[in-house]
Amino acid sequence: MGVFSRLSDIINSNINSMLDKAEDPEKVVRLIIQEMEDTLVEVRSNAARALADRKEVTRKRNEFVSRGKEWEVKAELAISKGREDLARGAISARRKAAEMIDLLDHELKAIDETVGKTNEDLERLQNKLKEARAKQRSLEIRRYAASDSVRISRQVNDGRIEEALSKFDRYEHRIDELEAEAESWALGRPRTLEEEFSELESEDAVNAELETLKKRVANRTSTGGQG
Repeated sequence: MGVFSRLSDIINSNINSMLDKAEDPEKVVRLIIQEMEDTLVEVRSNAARALADRKEVTRKRNEFVSRGKEWEVKAELAISKGREDLARGAISARRKAAEMIDLLDHELKAIDETVGKTNEDLERLQNKLKEARAKQRSLEIRRYAASDSVRISRQVNDGRIEEALSKFDRYEHRIDELEAEAESWALGRPRTLEEEFSELESEDAVNAELETLKKRVANRTSTGGQG
């Protein structure tokens, strides 16, 4: 298949339709992108050759333009010297140069049309390539999300998690028992000197707060009675 035939197939293809029919959409997208990238390289290479050809044809045209002008001058010189035979030869050479210029103009026109069409095809191909790459990213995101969902579901429904939580509950219950046992040893034990002073300090703080509260209530009652 030629590059331009393949290019036409790619540009006119419906990526969504191709993915709907594919058993492995990600693989299809990868193949589509690879085909587009290969075609893009070929089309650009062809465009580069066309531009090089245009420069070459333009150079040849300029040469024949110069030759035509030179033969025109020589024909005028021959006429001025009375040499019609030489003038006829110069005019014939000038006409051949003009014919070549005309042929080269047609060639330049064809090259320009090819380059213009190639530019349009390249733009459309690049848009298709962007579309395909966007589809590829979308499929990858969906696949990663689905894989994560499956992995999480497996972990949540895995009996090992329930077993681990059950062991944790038993371990926590064992700690509660140890703490209760430690507290039981403190029951009935004589208070230390530090504990007795701490209790006295606590009683002083309570008494001070109680006196403050009594004064605030008495002041409120007194103020209310005056009103």
